[in-house]
Amino acid sequence: MPVDPVSVGGFQCGTGHPLLFIAGPCVIESEEFILDIAKRLAEEAEDLGIALIFKSSFDKANRTSIHSFRGPGLERGLEILAKVKEQTGLHVTTDIHEPSQAAAAAKVCRILQIPAFLARQTDLIQAVSEETSKNGGVVNVKKPQFIAPEDTIHIVRKCEESGNSNILLTERGTTFGYGRLVNDMRSIPVMHATGAPVIFDATHSVQLPGGATTSGQREMVPIVARSAVAAGCHGVFVETHPDPDKAMSDGPNMVPLDQIGTLFQQLTKLRQVVLEFDQTSSSD
Repeated sequence: MPVDPVSVGGFQCGTGHPLLFIAGPCVIESEEFILDIAKRLAEEAEDLGIALIFKSSFDKANRTSIHSFRGPGLERGLEILAKVKEQTGLHVTTDIHEPSQAAAAAKVCRILQIPAFLARQTDLIQAVSEETSKNGGVVNVKKPQFIAPEDTIHIVRKCEESGNSNILLTERGTTFGYGRLVNDMRSIPVMHATGAPVIFDATHSVQLPGGATTSGQREMVPIVARSAVAAGCHGVFVETHPDPDKAMSDGPNMVPLDQIGTLFQQLTKLRQVVLEFDQTSSSD
């Protein structure tokens, strides 16, 4: 069985514990940009007393257009993420797309994320599980938009059989027809039934896929995030940017950086209510 709660650095993510936040800009736009945001997020985390992992991508490998900005690449991206760890004390995470990237990324990142579109790729799951296990890390698998939540058990088993039981599953919406995602909050307890703690991706759940570039409804991020916390998720993934309208990737879905602290506060308070309710219910 997967570990619950999962230890992420000095934090515990899972049943009976406060939320784990995974936050940062969609893509690494520059070193200065990333370090500035990471420092501000570290300050928010310290002020609020929350568990926070910094996230940004070194490569957006599934952009709609071949001309879209993708990021600095593996080597330079990991150098920047290593500086985030060194200068802020935050643990970091990123997504990888090929098995060959796993070894290098696992040495820098506490959590390695498997993108939703790639979550059925056995070689990738195996490589990530093996390398994170060697480095005391965690696998975070995003549920594909095209599978039922109960079918994530097969992904969990692949991770375990490849050597790592420290697994997080992330819900990020389900494809409904063409160009729409829906959030069925029943998926959170269903996915948790696999034994793995569940993260809710509030950013990509509000995407509006299609067209030359993906659009979205960032104003809906707090709404779906609050719903997911009420439904029992163990962590929240949210991307943020100082000026989302000028972001080089996924701007329509990112929360403005100056609003992120308020969202963290709201979700932290709501999680406490959920934990108190669960404790009361278990004692009845």
